[in-house]
Amino acid sequence: MPHPAIPPALARLPHRTDGEAALPRLYRPEEIAETLGCSAWWVKDRARRRLIPHTRVGRAYRFTADHLAEIIRIHEAPAPQRAQRMLPLANTSESTTTPSRATPPTRSSTSSAPRLRARPPRRSQYGTAA
Repeated sequence: MPHPAIPPALARLPHRTDGEAALPRLYRPEEIAETLGCSAWWVKDRARRRLIPHTRVGRAYRFTADHLAEIIRIHEAPAPQRAQRMLPLANTSESTTTPSRATPPTRSSTSSAPRLRARPPRRSQYGTAA
């Protein structure tokens, strides 16, 4: 009996020694959350909003080791940059001037944006004032 053709996606996977394709391990959101030290809700919420890489199997979210590495890379905080020490300049006009600060734009009274007004509070369903 001839073997069925291997789909292109499976052909790229590493092969086991017995000739079969080795499928990547799929992790549940609870396992990813335990590894990251966060809640499973956070993992599922980020996957639902497509903020982290994932795979959908039916209605379930599943993650590979590559997905986990990418999640860690996405949420990695950059190292703080060290402030360069300012060396005093010898006898130059730049050393005596103070840097000018940018002033925020002031709002004119004739702006075209309408003023916002608070709306009256809602009344409850039982007829009492809120």
